[in-house]
Amino acid sequence: MVSRRDLLANISGVAVPLGVAASLVPARASLAGTASALMLVAVIAAISIMGNRVAGTLASASSALWFDFFLTRPYERFAISHRADLETTISLFVVGLIVTELAARGRYHRGVAVEEADYVAIIHDLGEMVALGDPSAAVIERASNELIHLLHLRQCTYQPGVPRLNRTTILSNGQVVHGGLLWSVSTMGLPGSDLDLPVHYAGQTLGRFVLVSTPGWPVSRERLIVAVAIAGQVGAALATRARIA
Repeated sequence: MVSRRDLLANISGVAVPLGVAASLVPARASLAGTASALMLVAVIAAISIMGNRVAGTLASASSALWFDFFLTRPYERFAISHRADLETTISLFVVGLIVTELAARGRYHRGVAVEEADYVAIIHDLGEMVALGDPSAAVIERASNELIHLLHLRQCTYQPGVPRLNRTTILSNGQVVHGGLLWSVSTMGLPGSDLDLPVHYAGQTLGRFVLVSTPGWPVSRERLIVAVAIAGQVGAALATRARIA
């Protein structure tokens, strides 16, 4: 489903270049075509940065279309009589697509950076709880909540003891084994059945989180590795409390 923000960005990608090109009509006799094209490139860049790849692509197509209609001879017709204007129109569209792709890549890398910072914060907070001697029940509850959010789970519960055999399991390297085979979570999401996230400490299995997944929701390998690290913090909390007892 398209979000409201994306919908507005897509509409802007179509409408804003039309408005800008139309506003340049009074000055088109004295304004060079390349100058008009650069103004429309700026519009494409703004929409691409604030919107998404689809909005940027629509803005590129709309800009080229209305540049042709309003700002190249013959005016008010979808036709171009001069080769230079044709080259400018094509260049406007191509440059717009390049700007759109650069903006999309920039958004992706910013999102990754923010996500990684969140991962570090989760592990740090759980580690601090362990170091401060918070009750293991509190650490487990916090870890369960973080796992639900991290992996888009419907439910997450902790059970002590060794996991049952032949269960769908998240391995220590972030891979998922389902039915004895590796499962591609990045494309298919977590398996529909519940799965185990073992809790280890110093080579011993202390328990497991039983995860009830949301079918079809893709989960990255990085998120699964963070989930393993969260389980490791729980293992440290349980082992610390056992030694104190």
